[in-house]
Formats: sequence, structure tokens, C-alpha cells
Amino acid sequence: MTATADRTADIAPDTTGLSYQDTLRVLSEASVHQHFDAFLDIAWDSPEFEMIPDDPRWVLPEIDSLGRTEWYQSLPLDRQIEVGKYRLSNIMKVGLQFEQVLIGGIMSHLIGMGNDRAEFRYSTHEVTEECHHTQMFQEGVNRIGVDVQGGPKWFVKVAPFLCLAGGPLTNIFFIGILAGEEPIDYLQKSVLRSGHDLHPIVERVMQIHVAEEARHIGFAHSYLIERSQDWGRVQRFGLSLAYPVIMRVLCDVIMKPTRQMQKDLDIPKHVMREVYWKSPESQKLLRDTFGDVRMLADELGLMNKVSRQIWRALGISGPSSRFRSEPKSAAV
Repeated sequence: MTATADRTADIAPDTTGLSYQDTLRVLSEASVHQHFDAFLDIAWDSPEFEMIPDDPRWVLPEIDSLGRTEWYQSLPLDRQIEVGKYRLSNIMKVGLQFEQVLIGGIMSHLIGMGNDRAEFRYSTHEVTEECHHTQMFQEGVNRIGVDVQGGPKWFVKVAPFLCLAGGPLTNIFFIGILAGEEPIDYLQKSVLRSGHDLHPIVERVMQIHVAEEARHIGFAHSYLIERSQDWGRVQRFGLSLAYPVIMRVLCDVIMKPTRQMQKDLDIPKHVMREVYWKSPESQKLLRDTFGDVRMLADELGLMNKVSRQIWRALGISGPSSRFRSEPKSAAV
């Protein structure tokens, strides 16, 4: 690794004002000099990474939608730890599955690409980094020792077919990439910013993932902005309708406990209804998660009278971020 091991803040270079091709060149150089290895840069076998029984660092932070509920906080410590391990493991597993779809889709997108394309180089850098992320997530799940399934069964079944969209449906696929990356990124940044005492396995994995995802999300934004210049009125209108739906559906895949998780942890139905997404706090979380993608929708010209109604109907409307990763107000 060329980057300092502990340097896991946002490592995306500033590409403001650069052309698309120059942006790709800068991102590629950053990937060469600042990247992380799943096994060199995480001290899996160090004493601090040891799995200790009844370790309170597995208690979910209050920033987590499930962790803040009265139901969770009323559980005895051993049950809070059990639920915390399961939930954090499952977030890693579903993150791994999204990365696998991204890898497959990008390879599908690149297979017919011509020579001398900067997009090819950066995309393969990103895939290399995502492969390390899948190893990192899976090793984290293995070390925690909870047998989680990740996304819901329907998602796991259709995931191989989603990879095929990277070729013929590239715009839809890149929107789907953001629908997978943005909620995970927002969730992990919120947890890290909370200052909650996390187990080192979770903290280190989140730090590395957040650091490199900044580049990946930046690329997806730049790609869609560049391609949007060629969209006709009908295509732009169609994408404006699909964009919020894709975001909302895939958000549930990432953030909402699966039926299997609900069953395994005996989460009451009334808690699920409250947390996903009936309470004012959970509705705010849902809106806040999509501040950056609303900003991108504005840039892409995907906000119109009809699409705004869809955003509102799905509960994900609200003010757009002024800049990427803008911290959100605590007010509900």
C-alpha cells in the first residue's frame, strides 16, 4: 500500500472544474498512490481485534435506526450485543453483495470498450479496490462469526442478472451503483462521526471503505453528468422517473433488516414498522440519506414536476446537499 495505513479519511482528490477526461486521469493516479489492501492494512490477528465474549463495543450506537429504539435499549446487555453483532455483520455482507454486482456490471460495461480510453483505466482501478472490499467485508463477517445472509432473498437471486445491465443499460446501472453506495456511505459516515466506541473490526473496515468509496462515488457522479449531455428529452424524462424508484428500492435492501434477520433476532413487528419508516426520526433518516443524490439529480436535470411527486411519495424528498457529504441538521 502506498497510502499511510491510518490515513482513512476521505481520500478523493479535488476534481472541481476539471474536464471528464482529466477527472479520470486524476482519479486513476490517486488509486495508484492511495489504496488499501484487505489483509495488509487490517491487523486481523492483533490482540485488539480479538473477539471477546460479552464485549460492550458490539452494542449498536444510538445513531443506528434500530439501536435508538426503546425495544433495543431495553434489552439486557447480552442481547444487545447479539443483535449488534448480527446487524453489523449483515451490513458488511450486503455491502459485499453490492460490490460484487458493481464488479460484474463494470466488467460488462468495459468488455466492448475501444482502446485508449481513460474510463477503462479508472474503472479497472475501481474494480481492483472493490475486490479488496469484498475480501475485507467477508473476512469481517467471518471473524465476527455470525452466519448472516446479507440482502433479502429476492436480491441475492436477481443480483447475477443485474450485472448484465452494465452493458446495454449503462445509465440505469450507474444509477443503481449510486443507490447501493450512497446509503452505505451515509450510514458508515454517520456511525464514525458519532464517536461511538466500536469494535476495531467494524471501525477499521468502515474507515477504509469510506475512504475509497469517496473516489468511487465521485466517478459515478462524473460519469452520469458527462453522459447526460447526450440524453434526449424522452430519455431524460424516463430516467427522472426511474432514478428515485431505484434509490428507494435499493435503500431498503441495504438498511432494512431482512425477514430472516427479523426472525433470527425476534424483532417485534411494531418495532419494524416504527423504524422502517413510520416514526419521525426514521423518516428524517430516510430523507437525509438521499441529500447527495438529490443534488446529483438537480445537476442531471432529473427534477421535474412529475419526478418530484415520486420523490415525495417515496418519502425521500427534501433539500439537496450543497456539497458532497454535507452533515445534516439534528432537527427532525
